[in-house]
Amino acid sequence: MKNRNLWIAIAVMILLTPVGLLLPELFRAGGAWGEWGADEIKDILSYVPDGMKKLSTFWNSPISDYAFQGWQKGIKVYLSYIISGIIGVILIILGIYGLGKVLTRKNGNP
Repeated sequence: MKNRNLWIAIAVMILLTPVGLLLPELFRAGGAWGEWGADEIKDILSYVPDGMKKLSTFWNSPISDYAFQGWQKGIKVYLSYIISGIIGVILIILGIYGLGKVLTRKNGNP
């Protein structure tokens, strides 16, 4: 396999995604830093900035909080993080592959 070490590193990173759930839980730190929604921002700042308030309803994630419906508790939440990581990596690879195909076609390569 040509890029064996790259694939091993990606697999390790995917398997480590639940650490983002475990560490804040372990240290009673609350949510992950910077992943706040409008409600958490209101708790932190006592208000929600207008731009954030406007954009908070603009986009809803297809897999909210990286967890599938009914998988928000127990070991399933950790598995859903790993599955979400796998889905994300597959989508990025397909996007880059597709972009590469489009760009090489534009340059006259078949």
